Amino acid sequence: MPTRRQGKTGVVSSAKMQKTVVVTVERQVTHRLYKRVVRRSKKFLAHDEKNECRVGDTVRIEGTRPLSSRKRWRVAEIITRATQVAPVPEVAV
Repeated sequence: MPTRRQGKTGVVSSAKMQKTVVVTVERQVTHRLYKRVVRRSKKFLAHDEKNECRVGDTVRIEGTRPLSSRKRWRVAEIITRATQVAPVPEVAV
């Protein structure tokens, strides 16, 4: 019986490394004392085999065997792409 891999959904916050992206996963929890909803975030290093991810992409990551000292996740799929904004041309004065 195969085990189901743990999965998380987050936003790519850095893609400067080769075949590695930093994914920020946010969750909402209730504060134990004040009973308010608080946003918590954590960063995960994920393996991106084809270097497809860009900053701002929403991705789904799943757990895998240790690939390096901090990398234990891999990108399963890119859910939505980041909107790419064209740079504004500078006007010479």
